[in-house]
Amino acid sequence: MKKKIKIWVTGHNGMLGSAICRRLKKFQKFKVLKVSRKNLDLKKYNLVNAWLKKNKPDGIIIASAKVGGIYANNKYPVNFINDNILIQQNLINLGHLHKVKKLVFIGSSCVYPKMCNQPIKESYLLESQLEKTNEWYAIAKIAGIKLIQAYRKQFGSNFITIMPTNLYGPNDNFHPMDSHVIPGLIGKILKAKTNNEKLFKAWGTGNAKRDFLHVDDCADAIIKCYQKYDDLEPINIGSGDEISIKQLIFMIANMTNYKGNIEFDPKSVGDGTPRKILDISKITKLGWKPRIKLQSGLKSTIKWYKQNYL
Repeated sequence: MKKKIKIWVTGHNGMLGSAICRRLKKFQKFKVLKVSRKNLDLKKYNLVNAWLKKNKPDGIIIASAKVGGIYANNKYPVNFINDNILIQQNLINLGHLHKVKKLVFIGSSCVYPKMCNQPIKESYLLESQLEKTNEWYAIAKIAGIKLIQAYRKQFGSNFITIMPTNLYGPNDNFHPMDSHVIPGLIGKILKAKTNNEKLFKAWGTGNAKRDFLHVDDCADAIIKCYQKYDDLEPINIGSGDEISIKQLIFMIANMTNYKGNIEFDPKSVGDGTPRKILDISKITKLGWKPRIKLQSGLKSTIKWYKQNYL
């Protein structure tokens, strides 16, 4: 029998990591390696080194990171810059040391400049200033992107960076303060409905526009890139569509049957980057395109939340 390709998916319990693991299982040629945070602290170099020495993966997909929305980024800047730098440095440096054949680093669309042209091309990275509300996370991720490029330049490593847009789906973090926009809204709007609240106050003006992608679509794109992409420049993954936060809030309210009034509060938390949609021409040339439309993706995510939290 042909030997299976062993891929270590870090952060396998998270939204993205779990989606990647689900999709990889559909391929007979891959064997997925996992280890929980309880059993391996990715911030500890010696522990990661020992785990790699013992398990010898052929490839690594780095889906582990300290992540959160605008509020969390502002409140915990040390955690966002420090934890992410430690995790990615250990995995990338030790991936090279242990001669993994392929390493995929997951970046983020929020590392692009705040006021760059739209749709955002990969080449826009570092052209101008970052969005202040998430600069700690963004700087850490940019350091990871540059470390990937440094290994390619100095050693010819088949290490790549993938830049997903805003993701949502099952296994997301639905914390009311520390989550990203979609899970945060789903949790808070359903709570308002359960409590028969007559008014729902939304952060910001609602005018910011975003590109949202279901995590299963993102996982498929990552696996496609693992198999087919080998280039110095990062590669974007997005839906190709955008929606305002205001439209999104009313869509979720309608889907959850929330009947109260919705009021926007610009003074509470800012809007962040005013507009963010990714240019996905590179990934579509590899033969990938998103399958899950936002409306159906939101319905299934709301259903998952109700089954697991209510």
